[in-house]
Amino acid sequence: MKTFKLLFVNLLILVILASPALSQNETTNQTTTATANVTTVPTAVATTVAVTATAVPTTAAPGKFRVGPSVTLRPVTDVIESNQDGIVELFMNNPSLNDVTLNVDARISVPSGIHVYGQSFGEAAGAGVVAGTFSVPPGTSRTIIVVIKADKSARLGSHTLQFTGLYWPDDNKDAFQPLSLTYSVTVKEASKSPESPEIANPSAVPTGAETPKVQIPGFGALLAIFGVFVIARLLSRKV
Repeated sequence: MKTFKLLFVNLLILVILASPALSQNETTNQTTTATANVTTVPTAVATTVAVTATAVPTTAAPGKFRVGPSVTLRPVTDVIESNQDGIVELFMNNPSLNDVTLNVDARISVPSGIHVYGQSFGEAAGAGVVAGTFSVPPGTSRTIIVVIKADKSARLGSHTLQFTGLYWPDDNKDAFQPLSLTYSVTVKEASKSPESPEIANPSAVPTGAETPKVQIPGFGALLAIFGVFVIARLLSRKV
C-alpha cells in the first residue's frame, strides 16, 4: 500500500514538472502556425519617368481647290460660211473661295482644211494641234474666243474639234485634273479669209471675251517701209 502511494506521488510530481514544457511547446506551435499564414505584400515604389517631347517639323500642304473650278465650252456660232466664222468660247472660272490660281493647259485637235485662231493659242492651219496655257486667279474668270475657219480644201459638212488638256492649282501639278471637251461645226462654204485671224462676224462675239489678235507688221517691217518711202522721195527729187 505504501508502495502504491509512493508511485502515485512520483507520477503527480512528473506531471506537474512536465506541464510548463507542454504549455511552451503548444504556444510555439501556435506562433509558428500564425506566422506561416501571414502574406507579405510588396511595397510599390513610385517611379517618375520624364518624357521629352520632340518637335516634329511640319511641311505646308500643297495648294488645292476648296471648290472645284469649271472649264467649259460655250458655242456661239457653229456654221462656217464665207461671211461667218465658227466661234466657240473656252470659259474658265475660279471661285472666290479658292486661295490658289487655276492653271489650264488646253489643246485643240484640228481637222484637215480647218484653221483655228485663239488668244494665247498657237495657230493651226490645215490640220494639227494648237496649244495654249492660261492662268485664272481666285475669284475671277476668263473667256477665250476660239475662231474656226475653213479653206477650200475642207470637206463640206460636220467637223468635230477635240479640246483636251489638264488643269491644276498653283504649282501643284500632281493634283492635275484631265480636260476633255468637244465642239462640232458645220462647213457650208469656205471662209472669205481663212489665213487671217480677223473675225468675219465680230458682232457675234460676247462682250468682254478675249479675241485672237490680228498680226500687224513688226518694227522691222515698219522700218523697211519707211526706208523705201525715203528712197522713193530722193529719187523723185533727182528726176
